[in-house]
Amino acid sequence: MAEQETPIFQIQRVYLKEASLEQPNSPAILLEQESPTVDIQLGVNAAPVAEGVFEVSVTATVQTKIKDKTVFLVEATQAGIFEIRHLPEEQMGQIMGIACPQIVYPYLRGNVADLISRAGFPPVHLSEINFQAMYEQQKANAEEEAPSIVTQ
Repeated sequence: MAEQETPIFQIQRVYLKEASLEQPNSPAILLEQESPTVDIQLGVNAAPVAEGVFEVSVTATVQTKIKDKTVFLVEATQAGIFEIRHLPEEQMGQIMGIACPQIVYPYLRGNVADLISRAGFPPVHLSEINFQAMYEQQKANAEEEAPSIVTQ
């Protein structure tokens, strides 16, 4: 009986779920001498796959522009399948919003840098992310928005 209650946290698989690269203004934009601006957006998503099994994914969108023209746009999603059982419900949000993304993110960083360099550009290295701070910020934003919806 005690074995059934032992907390389980196991990585089943880490995989590149989606990756795309666009260079809509090539080859003309490649002749530009101006340095591009870089915009990086990150997102975390978690969804149940089966009883006690969850997919957690981290998505990065990297867009570089010169003036208003896109040099390249990379979108990539790295995902992991995690078996998570017998954990208190109040810990599940932190596990899926902090622990799982921390495991998946280094793979995403490598894949994004590799994809960009294979496209003929200097690699863009995504910086380290504090997923705990990101999780706490999202939670605080959700708590701020919830009362405003009720009062309006």
